[in-house]
Amino acid sequence: MKPSRSALPLPRYVIRKFLKASGSWADFFQPPAWARRQGCPVAAKPLGTDYRAAVTEAETIHLPQFDSWRSKGASDAVPDATRPGTLDWLTDTYGKSLKFRELDPKMQKLHRAGFRLVTDYRLKDGRRLGEIRLPAITPGVVDKVFEALLVVRETKTRADGTTETIERQRRTTVNHAMKSCRRAWNVVGRADPKLVPAENPFARMGLKDTSKETPTATHDELLAFLAACDAAGRASIGTGALIAFEWLQRISHVFTVFEVGHYRPKDRPDMVRVVHPKTHEEAWIPLFAGDGAPLYPELVARLDAIRAARISGPMLVRDWVDEKAGVPLPWATKRGGLDHLNHEAKRLFEAAGLRPGLTLTSFRHGGFTEGADSDLTDAELRAIGRHKNAKTLPRYAKRTVRQIEQAQRKRLAARTDRGGLSE
Repeated sequence: MKPSRSALPLPRYVIRKFLKASGSWADFFQPPAWARRQGCPVAAKPLGTDYRAAVTEAETIHLPQFDSWRSKGASDAVPDATRPGTLDWLTDTYGKSLKFRELDPKMQKLHRAGFRLVTDYRLKDGRRLGEIRLPAITPGVVDKVFEALLVVRETKTRADGTTETIERQRRTTVNHAMKSCRRAWNVVGRADPKLVPAENPFARMGLKDTSKETPTATHDELLAFLAACDAAGRASIGTGALIAFEWLQRISHVFTVFEVGHYRPKDRPDMVRVVHPKTHEEAWIPLFAGDGAPLYPELVARLDAIRAARISGPMLVRDWVDEKAGVPLPWATKRGGLDHLNHEAKRLFEAAGLRPGLTLTSFRHGGFTEGADSDLTDAELRAIGRHKNAKTLPRYAKRTVRQIEQAQRKRLAARTDRGGLSE
C-alpha cells in the first residue's frame, strides 16, 4: 500500500516524489524549466527521504546558489538579517518587536550582546551561525556552539617576556546568550510559524546557574550611603537608593520611570503611584498612616523638596545643570543606559567606606530582607514589590539567622500550646 504523502511545507523548487523501489517518499531540488533553458548551472539533485535534512540542504546550499545565478550575484550582497528564515533574521525581528521594546534598557542591552555572541560564531566552513537557516539549527548544533563559546583562551605575557595560555569559562555570559536566543525563537515563532520551526533548539538545555547572589545592604549601610551622597552633591543618587529600599523598586525603574507627577497628585495628595514596567502592575503607596503619622518621613522630606522645585519630568535627575541644555539632565542616556549613574555610585560606596561588592541593587534586596525579618507575609512583600509569584521572593528576601530563630521560636511555641515537652 502506498504511504500517505507528507503535508509538511517544502522550500522553493523542491518537489516530493514516491520511490517505488524503496516504497517511500523522497524530496528533490529541481530548478524550473525556464532556468535550465537559460543555462542555469545549478542542477537538479535528490535530497533524500529525511525532511529536515532535505530542507536544510535546499535552503542553505541550492537556493542561495540559484538566487545568486538569477540575480547575477546581487543576492550575495544582501545582508543575511534581511533574508527571512535565518538566525540573523530571527534576532533582528525580535529586536523590532513590541515584546522587546517593552523590556527595560538593561535587559535589551543584555539580549543584544547575547545575539552578537551567538550569531557571530564561525562554523568550520567559515560561515557565521547567523547566516544559517533556522531548520538547520538543531539542538545538537546549539549544544556544540554552547561548548565552543563556553571556554575562552587568553594569552598573557609574563614578566620575563614568556607567554602562557589561560583557559577560563564564561558560563554566566553564555547562559544569558542562550536564553536570549530561546526567547527570540519563542516570540518570533509565535508570530511567524511558517518560517520558524516548532522545536526550539535553545530550549531545555539544562543550563547551570552560576550567578552570584546579590549582596544585601542593611539599613545602617543605607544611612551611610545617603550621608556620602549628600556630602558629595549627589543627593539624587541617595534618594534613589532610599526609594529602592523603602518601596522595593528596581533601580532602573526608579531613575527612568518615576516621574514628579506620580508623587502626591491632586486627586491623591497623600499617596505615590509606583509603576512596575516589567509586569505593568501599579500600586498606590500611602505616605501617611491613618492617624496622620508619616510612614516614610525622610523619603517624603526629600521628595517634597524635589517637587517644590519642579512640576513635571523625571523625579530624579542629575544634581547639576548641563551647560548646553541649561537644565539638569536625566541620569539615563538616550538609549536608557545608566552606566554613568553606576560609575558615580561606585565612587560613593568607596567614599562611604562600605564593604566591597555592594551596588545600588543591594538596597532593594536589603529592603526585601528587612521586610522578611520584620515578619511581613509573602502577600505583604508582593503587594509592595508588585511580584505576581511568591516563588521569586527568595531571590530578594534573603534567609537570615533572625528568620531561622523566629521560625524555631514559633515551632517551640506551637509545641507548648499542644502540651509538648519542649519549651
